[in-house]
Amino acid sequence: MFFVFVFIVIGLFITGSRYLNSPLNIPSNDFVLLIPLGSPLSQVVSELAGDGILKKPIWFTAYARIGGAATRIQSGEYLISKGTTPRALLRQFIEGRVLLHQFTMIEGQRFNEMLIKLRAHPAIHPSVYSNKNIMEKIGKPELHWEGQFLPDTYSFPRGTSDLQILAWSHQALEEQLARMWEARAPGLILKTSQEALTLGSIIEKETAMPEERARISGVFHRRLELGMRLQSDPTVIYGLGESFDGNIRRSDLNRDTPYNTYTRDGLPPTPIGLAGQASLGAALIPSSGTELYFVATGLPDGSHRFSVTLEEHNQAVSKYLERLAKERDL
Repeated sequence: MFFVFVFIVIGLFITGSRYLNSPLNIPSNDFVLLIPLGSPLSQVVSELAGDGILKKPIWFTAYARIGGAATRIQSGEYLISKGTTPRALLRQFIEGRVLLHQFTMIEGQRFNEMLIKLRAHPAIHPSVYSNKNIMEKIGKPELHWEGQFLPDTYSFPRGTSDLQILAWSHQALEEQLARMWEARAPGLILKTSQEALTLGSIIEKETAMPEERARISGVFHRRLELGMRLQSDPTVIYGLGESFDGNIRRSDLNRDTPYNTYTRDGLPPTPIGLAGQASLGAALIPSSGTELYFVATGLPDGSHRFSVTLEEHNQAVSKYLERLAKERDL
C-alpha cells in the first residue's frame, strides 16, 4: 500500500510539473487580464479558467498556495502572451510585470492640444485640473505651462494619472535643459535656460528641416543682439489663439499681443509649444554668419531663403509671393 501511495504521489507530481511548464491555452492573439486591487487568488483563477486560459485551475491554485505566492499577486493589467506557462504566469503576477501603455508628446505641439489627447488616452486616469493648477501640482507655480514638457514617448501602466505623466515629462525636460544649458555656446545673449527654451520653441515652429535650425537660430541671435525685432510669424499665430483661421494677414502682423514679435521687442513671454532636443540645441549653439532675414521659398521641402540685407530679403519675399500666385492659378 505504501508503494502504491508513493507511485500516486510521484505520478501527481509529474503530471502537475508537466502542466505547470506547458504553454497555456492562449487564443490567437495575446490575452489581457485586469486584476483589480485586492483580488484574491480564487477570483483570478476563476476568471482565467472561465476564459479557457487555465485548463487545470486546481494545479495552478495548489502550486501558488504551496509556494506561498497566493497572497503576493499584484494588481494591474497583464498581457499574457502565447507560449506563457502557468509557472511563468504566476511569476509575472508576483513581480507585477504589468502591461505598459504609451503616449507621445510631439515637437511643436501646444500644451492644450497635448493635454486633450493625453486625457483622452484610454489607459489614462484624467484629472480636472486647470492649466495653472497643473503647474502648481507639479511644484512649478511660477512657470507658465506652455512648452514646459519634454516631447518624447512615455510608458505607463493603466490607471496612471495625466498629472503623473506631466510631472515625469517636466522633470525630464528640466534635466535635459540643465545639461544643454551648461554646454551652451559662450557669449550668448540669452540670460536664462527658460529664454533658451522659448527660443527653441520658436525655431521648432519655424522649420522642419534639421539643417536649417542652427541657421535660423543664428538669425534670431543676431537680431536680438542688434535690438531688431524677431518678426516671427509663429509667435504672432500663437498670440492670435483661436481667432487664427489658418491664414496670416498684414492686419494680424499689426495686431499687438504679448506674443507679436513684429510689434514687441525681444522674446515672447513664454514658449509657444514643445521644443525638441534639436531645436533647443540650435537655440543654445547658433550658427555664425551675417544673415539677418529668412523667408519661405515656397518649395515642397519647406525650405527657406536666407538674406544678409533687407534688399535681398525683399527680393526673396517677392519670389515667394510670385510662386504662391502661380500655384493659385494652376
